[in-house]
Amino acid sequence: MRLYSPDQEALQALSGSNIELMLGVPNEDLQGISISPSIANDWVQNNVVAYPGVIFRHIAVGNEISPVNDNSQYATYVFPAIQNIYNAIASAGLQITVTTSMDTGLLGTSYPPSLGAFSDDVSSYVDPIVSFLAQNGDPLLVNVYPYFSYKDNTGSMDLSYALFTSSSVVVQDPYNNLGYQNLFDAIVDAVYSALDKTGGSNIRIVVSESGWPTAGGIETTVKNALIYNSNMIQHVKNGTPMKSGSLETYVFAMFDENEKSLEVEMHWGIFSPDKQTKYPISFS
Repeated sequence: MRLYSPDQEALQALSGSNIELMLGVPNEDLQGISISPSIANDWVQNNVVAYPGVIFRHIAVGNEISPVNDNSQYATYVFPAIQNIYNAIASAGLQITVTTSMDTGLLGTSYPPSLGAFSDDVSSYVDPIVSFLAQNGDPLLVNVYPYFSYKDNTGSMDLSYALFTSSSVVVQDPYNNLGYQNLFDAIVDAVYSALDKTGGSNIRIVVSESGWPTAGGIETTVKNALIYNSNMIQHVKNGTPMKSGSLETYVFAMFDENEKSLEVEMHWGIFSPDKQTKYPISFS
């Protein structure tokens, strides 16, 4: 499970459950943590050490921060906050991955996947993080959304390529001869290529968000959400054309969110707000 902030009731509920947790350090907490090791230590003590019955898998220090988008005010805090949380986790004698969650908008080039590269204008933000993760052997969390790529390219992209239902190769990468039957793989491998070019060839990716909305936009139906998420759950067991092996992936989201600003952002849940499942899905 992924929590975007240390909600105390949720942490208490997870204690003893054997559900592994990715816990987020909220963007608004990064400034204090980045400048003060003691604040970082307090955060770890209060939200991690205080819950010995919770299995913490990753600490995600910030979510989808970019120096060139509308949350750019947080960008300078991410790397020092990662360092301080990492040191606090180590000081507590814990072995928990400390990383951050990026979105694919940081890519300047994504097609074909082998040419994937981060934009030049985010290099000062990305490079220290990649170097730190590579040094520690920790993964990078990436939010991967074929839905938005499809929405922006409906005139040139078949829906089957976005939903994992294409029966044949859609994109043939001319530089490494790898074939792509789905957009999800193409996006993930573009990030792998970008990491290779930034000194992060040993970094594995964890897909920290991916899903499909059930209302509010183009092809946003319950049927398509079921198809996408069911296919993704099975597909990631085998990795991507560039990287074989299972790909740790988190389905976004558990519940619909009525306080999001855009209609399409309100309807990503597997569950409705009344806790009823919108469609049957199996993780087995």
